[in-house]
Amino acid sequence: MSNNKETLRMTSQYSKDSNTHEEWLHWGPYLSERQWGTVREDYSAGGNAWDYFSHDQARSRAYRWGEDGLGGISDPEQRLCFSIALWNGQDPILKERLFGLTNGEGNHGEDVKEYYYYIDNTPTHSYMKWLYKYPQQEFPYADLVDKNRQRKSDPHSFEYELMDTGAFNEDRYFDVQVEYAKSSTQDILIKIKITNHGPDTASIHLLPTLWFRNTWSWFLDVEKPILEGTNNKGDKNFATIKAASVSESDTGDMMLYCEQPDELLFVENETNNEKLWGTANNTPYPKDGINDYIIAQKNTTNPELTGTKSSAVYALTLAPKETKEIRLRLSADLAISDPFNTDFDTVFTNRIDEADKFYESLSPDSLTSEQKMIQRQAYAGMLWGKQYYNYVVADWLDGDPVGPKPPAGRGRNSEWKHMYASTIISMPDAWEYPWFAAWDLCFQSVVFARLDLQFAKNQLLSLAHEWYMAPDGAIPAYEWAFSDVNPPLHAWAALTIFEIEKEMKGAGDVKFIEDIFQHCLMNFTWWTNQQDGDSTNLFEGGFLGLDNISVINRSNLSEFENQIGHSITLKQSDGTSWMGMYCLNMMQLALILAQDNQKQYSHFVSKFFQHFVFIADSMNSINHASNGEVKLWDETDGFYYDFLKIYSNPTQNVSIKLRSLVGIIPLFPVARIDLNLMEPMVAEELKERMDWFLNRHPELLGQVQTLKSSGAEDEIMLSFVKPERLTRILERVLDEAEFLGPHGIRGISKQYQDTPYALSIDGAYLEERYEPAESADGSFGGNSNWRGPVWFPINFLLISTLKKYDEFLEEDFKVEYPSYSGNYMSLKEVSDQLSKRLVQIFEKDSNGNRPVYGGNQTMQNNPTWQDLILFFEYFHGDNGAGLGASHQTGWTGLVAELLFQIK
Repeated sequence: MSNNKETLRMTSQYSKDSNTHEEWLHWGPYLSERQWGTVREDYSAGGNAWDYFSHDQARSRAYRWGEDGLGGISDPEQRLCFSIALWNGQDPILKERLFGLTNGEGNHGEDVKEYYYYIDNTPTHSYMKWLYKYPQQEFPYADLVDKNRQRKSDPHSFEYELMDTGAFNEDRYFDVQVEYAKSSTQDILIKIKITNHGPDTASIHLLPTLWFRNTWSWFLDVEKPILEGTNNKGDKNFATIKAASVSESDTGDMMLYCEQPDELLFVENETNNEKLWGTANNTPYPKDGINDYIIAQKNTTNPELTGTKSSAVYALTLAPKETKEIRLRLSADLAISDPFNTDFDTVFTNRIDEADKFYESLSPDSLTSEQKMIQRQAYAGMLWGKQYYNYVVADWLDGDPVGPKPPAGRGRNSEWKHMYASTIISMPDAWEYPWFAAWDLCFQSVVFARLDLQFAKNQLLSLAHEWYMAPDGAIPAYEWAFSDVNPPLHAWAALTIFEIEKEMKGAGDVKFIEDIFQHCLMNFTWWTNQQDGDSTNLFEGGFLGLDNISVINRSNLSEFENQIGHSITLKQSDGTSWMGMYCLNMMQLALILAQDNQKQYSHFVSKFFQHFVFIADSMNSINHASNGEVKLWDETDGFYYDFLKIYSNPTQNVSIKLRSLVGIIPLFPVARIDLNLMEPMVAEELKERMDWFLNRHPELLGQVQTLKSSGAEDEIMLSFVKPERLTRILERVLDEAEFLGPHGIRGISKQYQDTPYALSIDGAYLEERYEPAESADGSFGGNSNWRGPVWFPINFLLISTLKKYDEFLEEDFKVEYPSYSGNYMSLKEVSDQLSKRLVQIFEKDSNGNRPVYGGNQTMQNNPTWQDLILFFEYFHGDNGAGLGASHQTGWTGLVAELLFQIK
């Protein structure tokens, strides 16, 4: 990327304003899409968050830890929030938040049943665009629940979606587009455009809503903020809602200017106790008063135009194909005499122009216009996924001063009482996964590196700080179970971000690398002590984020132990490989620091070099002689497998010969040591340390390989696999009858489609099939299926890995792609081909269809749908159709980074 482009990218977001990047970030898309049904709002004894706080309760019940809304924004602590509500004149409730199935209501777990899109966003949120498609008929809440419950007994049946209900027949729906443009850091201009796509005139109520998050109902003697309204006066063409803060921690006084509303409505953002629990309300105007006023024409709003939640009302009637626009302005300037003058549209024009120039400068020149559009929407999804996350575990466990104590026995995450989360975090998905996940965050940070480098770095550092990381060095996994174990990818993500920064700026941030290294030292030690129970350098780790990939429930081994009547240990090929990768990543971080004239880090290079070599030896030659030789590597099959140690009499060692990603992940630990690139004194000291170690452990020399054609002793590659073993593994990986699908590498081999893998031990019988779409077995992770579909994170790591091998191997090292095709390619060429297969999930094919949308003809062919991209959680192993969480740009946002790499 040229310096001119970089200058444009760094300046285009600030216009002529001298405010800092942080000040521009004061307002953003931090308002969640779902707060109901989250762990944070669950105060039940049984820990069933979905049932304790439901979608139906959300309009009447105040949240404790956050807020939600449609296409909304907030300040960084969600003190003051803005979003829209809608009513089509048919629905039984206002459309104030997105609806979806709870985890127990459908055949494939939780699922949002709405159509909405992240169209655009910039790193400073100077310009944002969001689109929602709202049916004109009554929203089929009950039908969606009933039909999906009927399908619950058949996990192979398709989910019943909103499109299936007929709600969009004859295009009888509204497009509701919300745009934000910042005039300055505290002056946000808002346009809401509503289009009637149907064949008949249709009416809709639009309710732009401003409210304070309820921070007062849970404590004693807390002063409550206030909203005050002023209707149109005299010749003014606008009404106002003033938000008056009460403490320095609030966002400051703000004014919402509303262009010619029909009326202003005010209530308190407090629970309707009478409706929900049959007890007295604290206010005659509770949270759902605006809903009851609009839907039932009840006098349930405050005529004094004060409260903590307020909506401007616009009752609109639109002819077929007509569009109407409503303008608002949220500003710290409380005395704008003409908030909607000609400068209003000029600000939008300027911000859109800046956004266009920013993304044009960011995208590689080689991309097609279609690819640039995909990349821009992927980045928009990442940016809209930045959410305020508030969860103070000790307070949550103990309960609040006002209110009943939580029930006895309520103890989820009780070992994480140090955890204090109150910050903006990149979420995997703002509806289905509105919380951080540790390894998701690593991939998401890599995607953010080109968008907002400092945000990417801060995301990694946040989970490593003491208010997240446990005192023993554990990193929290995700809010349902902080103690679950995700693959340790913090060091990998930091290295990748460092390399991206070098590409962009010519040099990486060594201070960032040092900060990450210090934190990862603690986490590495925790992994070593906790996940290698018998000190064999073979690691366990549990489910490791791969949910139901295994034939045995790796999150709960006791299930299998009860079946066979013996205790077991499961040594994991992927767990050991992640740890080997962690060693090499830490070694590479230490190399960066040692090369930066910080010689004290050279001994860490040696330390992690030694640790890796020991793990590599265990990975490839461990021998449990009590019952014959059992290895993770299977020489006959040319593949890595997990194995079970069963403490029966005699002890049994059983290889679980299921070909899955578990056997591909051992390729990922690969790194280079080039002493020629180091300071001479550092290189000499490091070489002495390495030679000393290898001279005393000559049996381990096989794990250190010199692979350049020159045979230079100063250039070393470390890997679990030698070239001949690499070739054998890739023969299976690139076999279209096994792992290689039309749109990426599958979760397990397609060989198990007709003949499942079977495991029979001591009377217990388990089997596993290749399942290219949703899983038929929800016990190992609900609706997340690793038994066949294509997942972006593992594909991305494999692509990166192949490029690293290509750098080291002889120029004539080639493999068949696809296997048995007679077509030979270098590993770099193979990685490019895999990248293209992934990108093509979202591109139009020769028939004008995008594989991501499968057989959905409306999304494939309707011009108002076909260029709107959803990125999904994972993809059908045979046809590339999107599956799982429909809005999980999250790690699927890696497609934006892949577009920088394809040729």
